[in-house]
Amino acid sequence: MRSPSLLLAAAGLAAAAPFSYPLPNGFPSLNATALQQVYKLAGGTLPNGALPSSLKPSGVQTLQLIAANELFEVAYFTELLQNITTKVEGYEEGRDRYIIDTLKAVIAQEEVHVLSANGVLANAKQTTIQPCKYDFPVTTFRSAIALVQTFTDVVLGVLPLAQSVFAADGGDEAALVPIVGSIIDQEGEQNGYYRSPQRKVASAAPLLTGGAPQFAYSAISQFIVPGSCPNIQAIGLNAFPALSVQCKPKANDSMVTFSADGVVGAGNATLVYISGQNLPVSVPISNATTAGGKTTFSALFPFSSGAFNRGLTIGAVVGEAGQKFNNTAEVAAATLFGPALIEVD
Repeated sequence: MRSPSLLLAAAGLAAAAPFSYPLPNGFPSLNATALQQVYKLAGGTLPNGALPSSLKPSGVQTLQLIAANELFEVAYFTELLQNITTKVEGYEEGRDRYIIDTLKAVIAQEEVHVLSANGVLANAKQTTIQPCKYDFPVTTFRSAIALVQTFTDVVLGVLPLAQSVFAADGGDEAALVPIVGSIIDQEGEQNGYYRSPQRKVASAAPLLTGGAPQFAYSAISQFIVPGSCPNIQAIGLNAFPALSVQCKPKANDSMVTFSADGVVGAGNATLVYISGQNLPVSVPISNATTAGGKTTFSALFPFSSGAFNRGLTIGAVVGEAGQKFNNTAEVAAATLFGPALIEVD
């Protein structure tokens, strides 16, 4: 197992058996009968308009990242539903017909998302992304829901960037902008539902936290069994070494302890926070101690500064002390460790 970041640690996790494809219905390869059953459960079909016949490199990478994420999500929800329906200890709260029916619909909807992204890639004669094996180390229904809410926050932060890519590329790709917009809507409906059993306000903030492809890829990679992916390297992204927060901060100013999978020096690194649609906030790190290849350090979580929203905050370690940034893309380009995924209720 890889060292977990907050994405894992916040959910109270332990090791789990790897999840492997295909699904019982044959997914990701579906015959016509199985596809119609997926549509029925999903409540709708793939778009029936013409698919792009050509894609620019940025559009290819964006669709491949979407496909990789959706394959991960299908696997996650499938294992969650199986843990509920086979009465695994710790998942008793999920044994409700409404929850089970909702998860069945979500699995089918995520399958449609995979088919959509890979279908566009195939039509443009580009590499489609194949599934990996995954570790989902959650042990209870509550921890599973907390984790799915966090990674849905990450998805919601990066999908608007996909729209920007397709709009900038133009041509056939412009038709993908409203399709991705509809996926954003669908993921938003999901996330309000996942916040509800945690007794969180259904919508976290007026403006949600943005993301970057590198952060999304790094988050997915935490769950992948090393060496199990047939071709995920085609995406052309590398996962950052993990950064985790040791104690979940609250909606006030506090000193927080972080752990990085590598060497971090207080004199030549900065911790950067990204929250809402605000400018990134850079803070110094202190009390850095390295042992066994990991570094723990402290940094202020300045929630009252006016640059933080409720919901997801992304933390990243960048090189050089005192660096300032104008946007999330700049932070991602300079990141050495991350992302730390911090949920503020």
